[in-house]
Amino acid sequence: MSVRLRRVYEPPEPDDGLRVLVDRLWPRGLAKDAARVDEWPKGLTPSDELRKWYHAGEGPYEEFRRRYSAELDAPEAAELLDGLRASARAGRVTLLTASKRPESSHAQVLVELLGG
Repeated sequence: MSVRLRRVYEPPEPDDGLRVLVDRLWPRGLAKDAARVDEWPKGLTPSDELRKWYHAGEGPYEEFRRRYSAELDAPEAAELLDGLRASARAGRVTLLTASKRPESSHAQVLVELLGG
């Protein structure tokens, strides 16, 4: 599969393929046309409760990863994840996040689950 992770603030590149925003909230200060987002599956994002827990520094990344993976087992999230897997089998998928540290965010969990 061809999945990669980029910050949404980086300019789009011709080889991005399908550009998928994986954040629940729209990135601050970014115009929608400049982001060139093809899909925005909010059902794949961590719950508000989990997101706030992690960003408040109340737990380590590994615990966040475990809890988020459990949330992705819910029917809606699992269906959206399956759809992204199918897209990645068909071509490049670029997951986009506003996170300052994408490598320790929910987006990295998605990359790993998608085999990227």
